[in-house]
Amino acid sequence: MARHHYLGDLPKLGETLWYVATWRGQWLAQLTLSAAALKCGVRDRWIGWDFRSQYDRLKLIANNSRFLILPQGRFPNVGSRVLGLLERRVAADWQRHFGHSLLLLETFVDPRRFHGGVYRAANWLALGKTRGYRRTRTGYSDEAEAPKWVFVRPLHRRATALLIHPDRDRLGLTGTPKMQLNAHQMRSLPLCFAAIPDPRRAQGRRHRLPVVLALAAGATLCGLRGYKAMAEWAADLGQAARARFGCRRRRMNGKDHHYEVPSEFVIRDCLVRIDAGALDAALASWQKAWGLIDEALAIDGKTMKGAIDDEGRQAHIMSVVGHESEHCYAQKKSVPCL
Repeated sequence: MARHHYLGDLPKLGETLWYVATWRGQWLAQLTLSAAALKCGVRDRWIGWDFRSQYDRLKLIANNSRFLILPQGRFPNVGSRVLGLLERRVAADWQRHFGHSLLLLETFVDPRRFHGGVYRAANWLALGKTRGYRRTRTGYSDEAEAPKWVFVRPLHRRATALLIHPDRDRLGLTGTPKMQLNAHQMRSLPLCFAAIPDPRRAQGRRHRLPVVLALAAGATLCGLRGYKAMAEWAADLGQAARARFGCRRRRMNGKDHHYEVPSEFVIRDCLVRIDAGALDAALASWQKAWGLIDEALAIDGKTMKGAIDDEGRQAHIMSVVGHESEHCYAQKKSVPCL
């Protein structure tokens, strides 16, 4: 791959599998399947998913990031034949190695070099072209470069319907639902918490309360739980993301700006001190502006085992949860029945 492919070899990107096509013991072609592109406008519009479900289900798509037909494999129809063999086994291979199946394959073709004839012959769908911006360490390139053709190949006859299906269990997804925050959502989170009073002393306060709460909420929306996980998620943010959250800025080496994030202690200290009702109202306002609109709500009540109030009665909690988003809109202590 490193010797013959014009882009060279590709390091491991998330969940990655390598394939070799052989004929009578001789290598004919090599393929690399890796993590799907984080954002692709034509693909995302074709699927029809929203920002909340996209990040959580992106792992159900794999990117054919490299496809090389070796010099000794230049036979008629060998490319489409190799792609056909790949489609038959890749879902089972992915399930065996990573614990979940695949619903869709994608790839990008540079029209300056190729016209995608191999993918068209293998019945891949040409969705259109990208805008031409490429990812950099600081975000995306300032100017559009070479737009690429986007091809996809569904591995299930209802691939798009399953990718947007609200039931995660039906897709075999485990763990907490996750999402990916975009730049506008990062900037909006601190604004939702601006009205909450800061219970900390002014002396020694380094991080603004709306920023701390926004980082904690962002980590939770992305599937993290616990103070340590929130702090690690914040520490992994790049400088551009930290700036969007409004993190504290200080100069390093006399010229470069460096944005600092709060520690685990600061996050825990703020969350245990603030008023829970004010925090719930702020999160509800953000959910109303950015969240998925639920067609139905579920109301459920629980008796908290071992939780006794000041009057010696067990605490009863009522919760309201959205069917589609699985978001908890409210959780209140109910009035005891007499």
